[in-house]
Amino acid sequence: MTSRKEHHNELNRAMSSRHLFMISLGGVIGTGLFLGSGYTISQAGPIGTIVSYMVGGLIMYLTMLCLGELAVAMPVSGSFQTYLTRFVSPSLGFAVGWLYWLGWAVTVALELLSSGLLMQRWFPDSPVWMWCAIFGAVLFVLNALSARAFGETEFWFSSIKVSAIILFIILGGAAMFGLIDMKNGQPAPMLSHYLDSPLLPNGITGLLLTMITVNFSFQGTELIGIAAGESKEPEKTIPQSIRNTVWRTLVFFVLAIFVLAGMIPYQQAGVIESPFVVVFDSIGIPYAADIMNFVVLTALLSVANSGLYAATRMLYSLSKDGMASDKLATVNHKGIPMQALLITFAISLLSLLSGFIAEDTVFMILLSIAGLGAQVGWISISLSQIAFRRQYLRNGGSLQDLKFRTPLYPVLPMISLILNITVLISLAFDSEQRIALYCGIPFLVICILIYQLRIKKKNGLTDQNAA
Repeated sequence: MTSRKEHHNELNRAMSSRHLFMISLGGVIGTGLFLGSGYTISQAGPIGTIVSYMVGGLIMYLTMLCLGELAVAMPVSGSFQTYLTRFVSPSLGFAVGWLYWLGWAVTVALELLSSGLLMQRWFPDSPVWMWCAIFGAVLFVLNALSARAFGETEFWFSSIKVSAIILFIILGGAAMFGLIDMKNGQPAPMLSHYLDSPLLPNGITGLLLTMITVNFSFQGTELIGIAAGESKEPEKTIPQSIRNTVWRTLVFFVLAIFVLAGMIPYQQAGVIESPFVVVFDSIGIPYAADIMNFVVLTALLSVANSGLYAATRMLYSLSKDGMASDKLATVNHKGIPMQALLITFAISLLSLLSGFIAEDTVFMILLSIAGLGAQVGWISISLSQIAFRRQYLRNGGSLQDLKFRTPLYPVLPMISLILNITVLISLAFDSEQRIALYCGIPFLVICILIYQLRIKKKNGLTDQNAA
């Protein structure tokens, strides 16, 4: 019989496949696509940008194949932190878990701050902090109600973003090929921007730096693993969600970029705030800027919603593994780890405060750590799958018993690992993103030292436990 204590440490399995799919999609489709895509096109050119997104999609696909095997075999809320702890190294699991938790907590603050700034368009005299407080309170309540309430909200948030992208692809594509008239009688560009542009306007360096940005824009799909501990029938919902997320995300991104690059000359794409607004406006859609402002606002709140959920479950998982206070693993009668949620929300608010007071120093450091967290998480997924399969076979496990298997083991997982490590190393060559390594690596080292000096003795563990 399950004890009362054990009951209070377990999450409810209340989310369906559509929830998992939209949660991961919600973590991916954000300002990187709606606002940052113009910069990507200006650096790599139309053709180079499509190549970048396809390579980024390949890395995402390989990483999610690794995650699928792990999440179906062990559907736990901690996802790759738990897998890294069990199959590679507890000290690495401790460090990566805390890095990922802090990354999402800071991301929530960033999205709230950006949302408040967007509201200035409609309410120019209102204070930004007021909107941060309102949106923050709403997201906290949604996460505190139940996992299903969070999943349902994220489903509708993501639905708005996806609908906007589909509408953009249809209308923009039609205008691009002359099926609908352009504003002011402008001729349809057809494929002229592709044919008249150099293959790589800034050379191979521009392409490589763009690939770093593109790869980061795909991150958030790993939230499928975080939510696996609260999904119904994980052996069915997780593989289905991964397939849907990977292919639909790639199609949405590539088609949207194809239309953007076809409608806007690459020389102009990098100097406008939102290329989506420019395309909608060129078609003559009224209130194009207001429509996109609403869509981007939804995207920001969606990412913040997913981020608060992911960080809370990561903190819960760290507690379950003895790497944080035992109280953080306690859940209420609705299956919500309220202590972990409160701590995560508090850190998000503190990070938000630094966005107003020390934006050029503390906030930028926190943001750089946040950017690194997801990439390290992807590396951890690939590494954990290789270690899991090796240990599983060594212990006499049968491949037939694995309900989802990463194909072509160990080739595909190794390719995934190498490509993800390459992206991480490439940060050193981007002056704007180099700070992520300067801040993130010391943070990881400090976490590993804390584990070795304090946590390991408390739990009586060694890194050999993972072997």
